[in-house]
Amino acid sequence: MAPKGGRANFASLVSSVGDNSPVDRKKTVTPTPANTESVDGKFLADVPLTDLVANPRNPRDEVGDLEDLSTIADRQLQPGTAVSRAAWLALWPDDEDDLADAKYIVVNGNRRLAAAAKYGRIGLDVVVRDSIAVSRGEILWAATSENIDRRDFDVLEEAKAVELMVAEFGSAAAAATKLGRSNGWVSQRRALLKLAPELQAALRAGDLAVRAARSLARVPLEEQVAAWQASQDGDTNNTPPEPDPTTPAPEPKEPKEPAGEVEPAEKVVQALRKLSVDPAVLAEAVRKHFTDAEQRSLIDALGLH
Repeated sequence: MAPKGGRANFASLVSSVGDNSPVDRKKTVTPTPANTESVDGKFLADVPLTDLVANPRNPRDEVGDLEDLSTIADRQLQPGTAVSRAAWLALWPDDEDDLADAKYIVVNGNRRLAAAAKYGRIGLDVVVRDSIAVSRGEILWAATSENIDRRDFDVLEEAKAVELMVAEFGSAAAAATKLGRSNGWVSQRRALLKLAPELQAALRAGDLAVRAARSLARVPLEEQVAAWQASQDGDTNNTPPEPDPTTPAPEPKEPKEPAGEVEPAEKVVQALRKLSVDPAVLAEAVRKHFTDAEQRSLIDALGLH
């Protein structure tokens, strides 16, 4: 059994279930039906872990630190979402060997499944929803939407998930709509996959910020590492970031208002009042719209030093 806490992968947990389970085999388990034909919304309690398999198409390479789920040994607060074997193989017939003898594939709740195996729970509650198995894209969306914005979701895994969504839905715009994100956000995530392996490792380790990584991704692959090293050696804080090609060109500035018209600052105040902008939202908008240099100028103008 893996030590408490720390990162683990699905493969390392396989040997801890089934015949090798450390759990008392006298514990009773609610029987599960043998029929795994298409069903939807059916709750199954304590499905034996041997009847479940983690999503083989999960964009996550690792399940992360499972310590926060250690209480699953005693109670499971939320059931996982699964699809039947038949529904899954209708979409991915080549996955049959990966499913082994499992009757259900866990689409949402793979960390709960891993924690159940790690901390000695013999079964997992799931809701079978074959309605999400109408297409590969819907399955990927269901798995991806659960993980995006999770703090322990590796940013490169997130980028891979977005790339899979783009492939299945046919375009970046369609993937963005499905995920409820902007086209620019999707483009920025996909750009991270263009990083050199060394920079991807630095990004995962937290040595490279996501914002800097997006800029480096626009540099030719063979020059990326040198560009990063140069930025480490010199002070690049005063250098504005390269413009994002997905960002629309700024509108041409309008001529100054004639005398007697409302002052520009007052116009902004009026717009903010109409929109009832929250300070946190305004701060995020400033960070997205202004360059670093412009943000520093704003701080100077506000006298916030």
